[in-house]
Amino acid sequence: MTQAIRIFDTTMRDGEQSPGASMSHAEKIELAKLLEDMAVDVIEAGFPIASQGDFDAVHAIARTIKNSTVCGLSRAGAKDIERCAEAIRPAPRKRIHTFISTSPIHMKHKLQMEPDAVLEAIHGSVSLARNHTDDVEWSAEDATRTERDFLLRAVETAIRAGATTINLPDTVGYSFPSEYGALFADVIANVPGADEVIFSAHCHNDLGLAVANSLAAVQGGARQIECAINGLGERAGNAALEEIVMALRVRGDGMPFTTGVDATRLMMASKMVSRITGFPVQYNKAIVGKNAFAHESGIHQDGMLKHAQTYEIMRPEDVGQGATNLVMGKHSGRHAFKDKLRDMGYELSDNAFQDAFARFKALADRKKHVYDDDIIALVDDAAAHFDDAIKVVRLRVVAGTDGPQTAEIDLEIDGKPAWTTQRGNGPVDAVFNAISVLVPHQAVLDLYQVHAVTEGTDAQAEVSVRLSEHGRIVTARSADADTLVASAKAYASALARLRAKRERGEDAQAAG
Repeated sequence: MTQAIRIFDTTMRDGEQSPGASMSHAEKIELAKLLEDMAVDVIEAGFPIASQGDFDAVHAIARTIKNSTVCGLSRAGAKDIERCAEAIRPAPRKRIHTFISTSPIHMKHKLQMEPDAVLEAIHGSVSLARNHTDDVEWSAEDATRTERDFLLRAVETAIRAGATTINLPDTVGYSFPSEYGALFADVIANVPGADEVIFSAHCHNDLGLAVANSLAAVQGGARQIECAINGLGERAGNAALEEIVMALRVRGDGMPFTTGVDATRLMMASKMVSRITGFPVQYNKAIVGKNAFAHESGIHQDGMLKHAQTYEIMRPEDVGQGATNLVMGKHSGRHAFKDKLRDMGYELSDNAFQDAFARFKALADRKKHVYDDDIIALVDDAAAHFDDAIKVVRLRVVAGTDGPQTAEIDLEIDGKPAWTTQRGNGPVDAVFNAISVLVPHQAVLDLYQVHAVTEGTDAQAEVSVRLSEHGRIVTARSADADTLVASAKAYASALARLRAKRERGEDAQAAG
């Protein structure tokens, strides 16, 4: 008999703590709706006390989401917990997730608290959280480096105070699977009341073991896994949700556990998070990478032609990767384009569809073959720049060996036209200099990255730009058949987002 594993998504909380991975209010709501459609059990929507923007996003998600549990994170302090409770109050299903460090190194250097004081804080914080909701999760930060006897006392304290979920995170990605699985088995066997709560695993990927450790925790007794789309998260990231879901689905023979997640939406979720954050998914990423179901070796291709399971342990359509990569061109009409979008999981409003179709026809006139990845790039590009207040209207660049490289650009800033010509040390530098003259700023360019959406010299270029200014970090991405146009659009979009943050008074990203 199979047992259910709860999937706890932390893309909007722990994932957003990745430098440059900040999400707008509207983007968080968009992602939350998709996670609910996927039947994710718990959506950790943010850290309400971190900023007013975080509070507003959690509160809006709590008003929007009806089926999934909406969770807010809070430290052990009363102000944190009260703020979290206020943010999640509208949700039909709500959870407060409170935490405190339990390892010797954290208690000494981070908290500067004695063990007994930490136990008092655990009891007080969990008890206060229970006054606001019956669903309270408590986490022992840095559990895998915590002395076992103290961890047992801390977990017992949390359970007695009313915690319904106990999380034992591998906060720094330190553990091995055998160790982590044994940790859960030991705690569950030796803490009174452990059989009345759900145990949860939260693993970071510093040693590349986050998914393996999470699955080992399930074997040790955990019944909730905390993970993020594309493995997004601090440092090397969190356990990847898509890998957890498919590992349990494909290897049900060895691990008789199931999740309720609709796996056919995994690819869509991956694309959305990549578009929102500007973090491209590596080609060989498991489950959702571009090459996850690609076969170039002649031996592999021969096997695939004879029987797909010779080299594929799951079907691409099981995770929302189209079984075929159909080519469309300039003669494809609206009906065919709409069917293609529907097959790829996109349901667009009439206005959004008309815009996407116009972009598709323009691209088809410039590019002989338009592939699935091209369509995904142009649809996501349209969504990414929908509300940008700084738009590229026209760009003309002079480059070559003779120099000087110059960029002549027309922008629309808050609906008003602006124009300039500037030189630079290369065409991209000239483009960015021109935009900076029209949109003055003090931002530092932390990342400029270009990669081709498809193969061939006529491939669309996808450009990612990350800017930082006084602790504020923004990322933007754009795609175009012209690399310089994509660069200009991405840079202008990043500046628009940075300006919006500045005007809202948002400071550096909060740690948590």
